[in-house]
Amino acid sequence: MAFKLSSELVDAAKGSGDAIRKKEETHRMAEAE
Repeated sequence: MAFKLSSELVDAAKGSGDAIRKKEETHRMAEAE
């Protein structure tokens, strides 16, 4: 889990649109529940 999280942060830092889109989707799903 920690590794996945850190890799997401690295992708986001690189400006990877995919990671950012996934992060926003996760936030939306979390808010929906």
